[in-house]
Amino acid sequence: MSKKTSLKQLRIFSLDLKKYIVKQIESGHFSVIQASREYEVAEQTIYNWLYKYSINLKKGTRMVVERDSVDKSIEQLKSHIKELEGALGRKSLQSDLYEKIIDLASKELKIDLKKSFGDQVSPNLDKNL
Repeated sequence: MSKKTSLKQLRIFSLDLKKYIVKQIESGHFSVIQASREYEVAEQTIYNWLYKYSINLKKGTRMVVERDSVDKSIEQLKSHIKELEGALGRKSLQSDLYEKIIDLASKELKIDLKKSFGDQVSPNLDKNL
């Protein structure tokens, strides 16, 4: 019995391709696993490229999240919600006012403006003008 040995082909990736793959991962087009499968590269190799060429990810860096910053952002979001609710309330009142004006105009002109909206002006309206 003869045992076949095969040498794995040595592949060298250009710097541009490495940076392109890192950019694709950072932008969310690929995960590390997807990029590993797509380009047939070991995941650890891609992580090494990420640590070396990434703008956002550097080996040994830590992200510190402070409670004060989280509380501040929550308060900002709550105030933004209040502003939006106020704007919605004003628009709702404005809509009610316009509807009331249309109802009063319909009674005055004896035409249902809601149904005839977009139609030609009726002859009765021309006589009133």
